[in-house]
Amino acid sequence: MVQVSVPSDHDIYLFHEGNLFHSYKMLGAHIVEEKERKGVRFSVWAPHAKRVSVVGNFNHWNGNSHPMKPVEQSGVWTLFIPELQEGELYKYEIHTPHGEVTLKADPYAFYSELRPNTASVVCSLEGYEWNDSKWFAKKKKEDIYHQPMLVYEVHLGSWKKKPDGEFYTYRELADELVDYAADLGYTHIEILPILEHPFDRSWGYQVTGFYSVTSRYGTPQDFMYFVDKCHEKEIGVILDWVPAHFCKDAHGLGKFDGTPLYEPTDERIAERVNWGTYSFDYSKPEVVSFLISNALFWMDVYHIDGLRVDAVSSMIYLNHEANNQYVVKNKFGGFENLEAIEFIKNLNKAVFAEHPHSLMIAEESTAWPNVSAPTDIGGLGFNYKWNMGWMNDMLRYMETDTIHRGSHHNLVTFSFLYAFSENYILPFSHDEVVHGKRSLLNKMPGDYWQKFANLRALYGYMMAHPGKKLLFMGGEFGQFDEWKDLTELDWMLFDYDMHKKMFDYVKELNAFYKETRSLWRLDHEPEGFEWINPDDHSQNVVTFIRRGKRKGDYCVVVCNFSPQVYYDYRIGVPTQGFYEEVFNSDAERFGGSGQLNEGKIKVEKEPYNNQPYSASVKIPPLAVTILKKVTKTSKKRTRKEST
Repeated sequence: MVQVSVPSDHDIYLFHEGNLFHSYKMLGAHIVEEKERKGVRFSVWAPHAKRVSVVGNFNHWNGNSHPMKPVEQSGVWTLFIPELQEGELYKYEIHTPHGEVTLKADPYAFYSELRPNTASVVCSLEGYEWNDSKWFAKKKKEDIYHQPMLVYEVHLGSWKKKPDGEFYTYRELADELVDYAADLGYTHIEILPILEHPFDRSWGYQVTGFYSVTSRYGTPQDFMYFVDKCHEKEIGVILDWVPAHFCKDAHGLGKFDGTPLYEPTDERIAERVNWGTYSFDYSKPEVVSFLISNALFWMDVYHIDGLRVDAVSSMIYLNHEANNQYVVKNKFGGFENLEAIEFIKNLNKAVFAEHPHSLMIAEESTAWPNVSAPTDIGGLGFNYKWNMGWMNDMLRYMETDTIHRGSHHNLVTFSFLYAFSENYILPFSHDEVVHGKRSLLNKMPGDYWQKFANLRALYGYMMAHPGKKLLFMGGEFGQFDEWKDLTELDWMLFDYDMHKKMFDYVKELNAFYKETRSLWRLDHEPEGFEWINPDDHSQNVVTFIRRGKRKGDYCVVVCNFSPQVYYDYRIGVPTQGFYEEVFNSDAERFGGSGQLNEGKIKVEKEPYNNQPYSASVKIPPLAVTILKKVTKTSKKRTRKEST
């Protein structure tokens, strides 16, 4: 049993300085032993409250039974209640400066009642026996920047459902989802927020319990089991994390002690009009302690491998949600949120100090510089950023009818001008397949066959483009309808040949990507990419080289976004000899037309496309073809495979 007493002066000092990075150990409800008596120590920050009590079933929700004591003038209230045990429901009864009495859930609660109920639950997070020491030893040896990364983004509540419509539990998902992702070759699973939230259809992005894993799918120990199983299969776990805002539900953080506490007092920057939420006030050190502690909490307690930080743009710009209703400026007359920027830098410094091999991924949609650069050279300190520009350009291009793509050719090539300005992840996320935007497959123009061919070409181009990769669930088998968050994915589509072939294509493409070092070894360095021909807009073709670290480790990528077959298409190549086709998205086993380059491709001593040599190849329609030079090693491999 942990021995805990009243929050220490030192911890309270650090909390008020914004430097108590494990504040969840001081605040909240902890099962402890004090003066040889077992019970629960409750502590809460409510500096403007006139009175605070702990209420629950154990005292019939009577606020007169267990009043809390203020810790000097710290704004922290605390109380030890003997004999209380795990599983007790509780809230804080807060008497506000305005004479109101409110019931609030614990901001630091480790567990919560199943919605629509809103009480916090006394819960111990100790006792789970982890089995992932090999996983963390492996992580320490690897350099993620020079490793393949394939992220499968998942909303747990709608990946798969039981026949009666009920959710799968964390443990059931550990046995099904984890094996499914591993079989497809994914290196990471990214989970939409599972911090406790009252409304299913917010998908977890409007939070009431930042320290409470949602009870929709089970207990904290159940979620630990899920993460453990991911690590057993050598899959990292990334959690969507929401430090930009919180929902206004009465039991949540909003006006917690009767005053704007976690949110700014200035309503112009407190209100998130578009989302109906409150922003966090990053100028308050206690809020900074709360948020940085929360990021570390998910890594410390649940062994999460990284956080995808939601809505970073809305944090760093003061007027991001203003809709031109007003203009707020900082003390220097600019539009940057200086306190939010400082918070982000401190957040990343704290995370990497304690978890140096973690992932901190920014969803940042503007041209803010150095998002993934270290803080000591002026960056925000993330180690990855979603490439939203690439995603928007490519989807706009792919939605264009093929006969008009030539006039939009720059949408394919522009991203290479900035591909190495940040450490990028290329995302096709849930945001692209909801709210009438249509599924990826249904965005594609053309007839039934062309839709699948276009999507295969898009995925192939994505794999060849510099940057790590992310795909939202359902994209792997060509979900025809956009994401329906109230039902499961359309698994019945596996009964249809083209959808099953799309699944097989993604699985084989993932495997090919992982075994082809030149496609990821220099993802973030200009030396890993070289144009062959970016300018063939009349035929909707781009050709380029991806290079690995070792001399001679490269592949030639040919992308044809036209429905035409080009039988004698000349491309420049860097060395003489012979090439072979090692991947073709038009293969018949994937549902393609089978326009392949069979056998060796002879190189001619004819300079072309600024390359010293060239070769004539067949380019299949709406397809990506990847070539490699024939070497002694590849000859041995080819003979072995044919045998």
